[in-house]
Amino acid sequence: MKRALVLCPGRGSYGRDSLGSLDGLHSPRLDVFEALRSDAGRPTPREMDAAEKFSSKFHVRGENASSLTAGVSVADLDQVDPEGFRIVGVIGNSMGWYTALGYAGALPMHDCATLIETLGQYQAGNIVGGQIVYPLVDEQWRIDPKREQMVNATIDATEDLHWSIRLGGQAVLGGTEEALAQALEKLPSLQLGSHSFPLRLPLHSAFHTPLMTDSAIRAQEELHDLSWRSPHTTMIDGHGQVWKPVHSDPTKIRKYTLSTQVTEAFDLRRCIRTALRTVAPDVIILPGPGSNLGSAVAQTLILEGWAGITSRDAFVARQNDDPVLLSMRWPDQRARVVAQ
Repeated sequence: MKRALVLCPGRGSYGRDSLGSLDGLHSPRLDVFEALRSDAGRPTPREMDAAEKFSSKFHVRGENASSLTAGVSVADLDQVDPEGFRIVGVIGNSMGWYTALGYAGALPMHDCATLIETLGQYQAGNIVGGQIVYPLVDEQWRIDPKREQMVNATIDATEDLHWSIRLGGQAVLGGTEEALAQALEKLPSLQLGSHSFPLRLPLHSAFHTPLMTDSAIRAQEELHDLSWRSPHTTMIDGHGQVWKPVHSDPTKIRKYTLSTQVTEAFDLRRCIRTALRTVAPDVIILPGPGSNLGSAVAQTLILEGWAGITSRDAFVARQNDDPVLLSMRWPDQRARVVAQ
């Protein structure tokens, strides 16, 4: 049996190639999201996933994308072979932290779904600022110190521009429209594959920045009755704080989730690094939708030099020999994870 660290993706993970992710999956956890959305008269994750065509205006909007993303994640996690893997840690990127709360037991699944649905609905007609992505790594996925310094200098020189997410080898910056416009002018253009950077993320607010203070205050008022608990599985948050079973204070988890998590930068790099050192996994399981966190995980493993992985080539060689990252959106890797 392998020790596994679970990484739940954020709401930007569901893309065009994610349609049909829920087809044929039996999932008690997903059923909770289905019932909550159905009772509210909103399209359920299964209904959205079964659409004939992908629509950015429909699938990417926060009021739909949040529960859709979390629904696919928990459905995938319900397929993990309990005899093949022992889950020793649960983490999540950005909104994935909320999914992780339910999977690790810090919230009952109904309360987890309520949290995700409530915060997702805050985005309906209320996008605050936005986010842009900028790469920080070279061709071997090693951090380029000069590029990181340039990003920090741009933030320091631009009012209302903030670190939003330290996404492995990428910087996600959040800010007002004016601040983002200035950042787009200051940061040199880069072409990596089919993507041009800086890259603006569609229909995203300036998450994890002070611009979301009003949302944090509202969430604390409207979600005061959720049943917070000490998790049954170790969690690590976006500040690298470790939340262990039995000994974690539920009120402090609540405070982090509804305040700090909303208004301060999410450091996925530190989160993964701390998890590697704390729970010592054999593998990292990445549930769907999508697989776009794979590069962030690989870049962090390289930065850490974990298991001798110090370059992109070394990571690829290890994946071909004995995978350390198992993305459930890749059929060959999924086959290693699910119960046969």
